[in-house]
Amino acid sequence: MKFPSRRLVLGLALSLGLLAPAASFAADKPASITIDWATYNPVSMLLKDKGWLEEEFARDGITVTWVQSLGSNKALEFLNAGSIDFGSSAGAAALVAKINGNPIKSVYVYSKPEWTALVAGKDSGIETIADLKGKTVAVTRGTDPHIFLVRALQGVGLSEQDITPVLLQHPDGATALVRGDVDAWAGLDPMMANVELNDGARLFHRDADANTYGILSTREAFLEQYPDVVKRVLVVYENARKYALDNPGEVKASFIAATGLPEAVADKQLNERTDLSNGVIGEAQRESILAAGLVLQKAGIVDAGVDVRQVLDDLIAEGHVQITN
Repeated sequence: MKFPSRRLVLGLALSLGLLAPAASFAADKPASITIDWATYNPVSMLLKDKGWLEEEFARDGITVTWVQSLGSNKALEFLNAGSIDFGSSAGAAALVAKINGNPIKSVYVYSKPEWTALVAGKDSGIETIADLKGKTVAVTRGTDPHIFLVRALQGVGLSEQDITPVLLQHPDGATALVRGDVDAWAGLDPMMANVELNDGARLFHRDADANTYGILSTREAFLEQYPDVVKRVLVVYENARKYALDNPGEVKASFIAATGLPEAVADKQLNERTDLSNGVIGEAQRESILAAGLVLQKAGIVDAGVDVRQVLDDLIAEGHVQITN
């Protein structure tokens, strides 16, 4: 199946009311676009592999540079530093970053995942959240797995003070769990699926509804200066998401090529834990992110004086910037 031509992409953008006249774009455009890809964002891997963004902007002389994000925290750090223009993160992680002063706008949903759970080694003896008291837990701060861990602990009357957090990036957390260097891990796919299938790790606490959506964000300054570029990126992203739904085998091929992981791991993440059926930041996404933010505020991670709902409203770009189904 051939991806839509640039003319068709622009036609879709115009039909959705996403583009201003071409002349206004021509007057102001960046020399390059820097965008991330991540193993927790399947659409990004397909998009990178296919070269559709490069194709879209080639005639404008705009180059596209790809940067890998190892977790939401890295994507958000890159955005804050201005080293990327678009980054993939969990919705709740983007909210916390915004609360902490990261000047970003969230513009798109790339997945509804169950990408995190609490994971124990096969011989750890940990069966419940309460069993984590006094234990070492690998976690990546500023990510959905971290937020998931905090919410799980809070649900049984515990906090991070009741455990010993071991701060590691996601791949290192998986390695530490397998080696027995930590008692548990706030996991992230695909590393989580890999240790589950190949190392006997156990997902002892799962809650799909406590996983916030995969959100694409851009820098406020980039959106303000190049709104038409942002809209065009979103049109290509949306077409890639729809292509992914129709061509799951190609998504899996891109995943395996990027990660080097076995087919069974790809199947577990993509078929069992990833929903690509929606690209719009709507009410369900807002409520999911808001609920996480309020839980974090109750846990003391977000300051009590913060108006979480107001920050969320400021985080999410208005509907005229987003893709509409």
